[in-house]
Amino acid sequence: METLAQFGDGGPGPWILLFPVIWALVIGGGITLLRRTVWHGRRGPGRPGAVEDNSPITVLGHRFASGEIDEDEYWRRLSVLDEQFGRTGKGGAA
Repeated sequence: METLAQFGDGGPGPWILLFPVIWALVIGGGITLLRRTVWHGRRGPGRPGAVEDNSPITVLGHRFASGEIDEDEYWRRLSVLDEQFGRTGKGGAA
């Protein structure tokens, strides 16, 4: 009786190639699942968007977007906040 493990002359046959593909799909699916769920909210230092949601700069942006302050006041206050909180400048290093 010929099974998947025995092919023709007793070797494993072409089915042996299927198992590494299955393991690669399982590992890739696990990594994708982790990236979309667990690792999604974590941001390391230096990554874009590392400003916290409750930071003064974010609050200022929300106030500007809602129309509470005008553009001149936004830029004036943002320059002060940049000096205090050390956000990186337009062409500089951190």
